[in-house]
Amino acid sequence: MADEIYRDIVAFITVARARSFTRAAAALGVSQSALSHTIRQLEERLGLRLLTRTTRSVSPTEAGERLLERVSPRFAVIADELASLREQSSKIAGTVRITASDFVFKAFVWPRLSGELLKYPDLKLEVVNDPVLTDIIAERFDAGIRPGDRIGKNMASVPVSPDLQTVIVASPAYFRDNPIPLTADDLSQHSCINTRFSFKEGVNAWKLKKGDINLTCRVEGPLIFNSVYAVLDAALAGYGLAYLPEMLASPWLESGCLQAVLEEWCPVQPGFHIFYSSERQLLPALSLIIETLRYEPQV
Repeated sequence: MADEIYRDIVAFITVARARSFTRAAAALGVSQSALSHTIRQLEERLGLRLLTRTTRSVSPTEAGERLLERVSPRFAVIADELASLREQSSKIAGTVRITASDFVFKAFVWPRLSGELLKYPDLKLEVVNDPVLTDIIAERFDAGIRPGDRIGKNMASVPVSPDLQTVIVASPAYFRDNPIPLTADDLSQHSCINTRFSFKEGVNAWKLKKGDINLTCRVEGPLIFNSVYAVLDAALAGYGLAYLPEMLASPWLESGCLQAVLEEWCPVQPGFHIFYSSERQLLPALSLIIETLRYEPQV
């Protein structure tokens, strides 16, 4: 019913302004007979005559003038808002909300977006530091970034990083008081720095791989963090062994502040992807961010 009234009012406004069924029908893209029928239905619904018709002209009655005066400005506001929305949907503007861990943001997001965002003053980016696998639809995020093997159904995704080599490290100070682990079983004899990214889940296991052997190790230690940067700091301070992305630990390995162990057991983990609902329209602002973050392997 509401849709019919809206359609009928638009038809009336168009005829009243054009003072012609012929011109109004052309503007609305309908036949004159269909337009005349619509106006008659509106008049019958209201119990009022809205238009005076002669062979040469069409003009509003007193009731029609009153209706036109009351509703025309409101419909103009609606038309302006719709036009504004259409304009916004075709340009890079508005707010884009994404979730990403602090490591992903610092390593892959900010280095690529920091310069690009300056080109678009109407674009706002909200990034929530979120190591948990948040439901981006329920929490009203436009996109999220997580490992490519942990993306749900009905999601489209684009890689933002290569696959990542892992490494187990500790400081030379730690190894002055503790033996270097030579086998995966030796980890149970060491202080290990753990991560837990959600209180709903347990402490994250260390995934190890050597040839065809895959191990999931639950290690023990005095510290648990939800940020790999905190894990790195604790390892540098001598608190124990840490399981980290190699690219994060690399500068400290090169400087000698950290020492890698069990390298033959450290696997390559799936890279990160930016993902978004495959069932929602991809607006220009989000499309820009996705393409800017897209990882292209070097040939």
